[in-house]
Amino acid sequence: MKKISALYVTIIALGLLFVGFFPGYYYYKSKFNYNAVTVKGLAEQDVVADLAIWEIKYVATGNDLIETKNNLEKQTDIILAFLHDNNFSDSEIELGGMETNDLMANPYRGNEAVTSRFILTKSMTVRSNQVYNVAETYTKTGDLINSGIVFENQYGTPISYIFTRLNDIKPQMLELATKNARQAALEFAKSSDSKVGKIHSANQGVFSILPRDNANASESQQINKKVRVVATVEYFLE
Repeated sequence: MKKISALYVTIIALGLLFVGFFPGYYYYKSKFNYNAVTVKGLAEQDVVADLAIWEIKYVATGNDLIETKNNLEKQTDIILAFLHDNNFSDSEIELGGMETNDLMANPYRGNEAVTSRFILTKSMTVRSNQVYNVAETYTKTGDLINSGIVFENQYGTPISYIFTRLNDIKPQMLELATKNARQAALEFAKSSDSKVGKIHSANQGVFSILPRDNANASESQQINKKVRVVATVEYFLE
């Protein structure tokens, strides 16, 4: 009876061993036979900004608030006429509010005499698809200075050039990036005496909008830009 029990225990133990062995063996074999290569494919395309946003900020100063306000409103009329003369419509121009700064109301002011008590600031924004016209008109702002316009000090160019049609070019750029990745995989396979099979996995990467020219300017300050994407693709090797 004890011999029979021992035999059953041995059979069950061997069964459990084989149950665990074969799945593990086939998993190991499948991993061993899993050959793949991971490559990257680059795609670049030159594009042109299709939207320009130009913020115009101007200032009037004086000791009489009403007189200073009237001066600022005259500047507004001059700038509007200038923009209309350069073929910008009212729908492309947005007037901002007026900011008032009373130096006498500043609790931290010193004892020095105030020559101009009030500083009034106003802004105007040009939002237009005429990107080249915006760039050309900006070069003529000296004419506004000659007309008495006082611009607020601004760092850098007050114009941002934006490319809004990224979704329109994504499909063809991804197709090109994938083709370039496959070409890299073919070169790898050639050197390893293999053949490139189907795609196992793919990551499209991040689309980047860069300045076309490597000048000391940000991407938003250039009309001409470069869109770049790097796709990471894993191919089976046969």
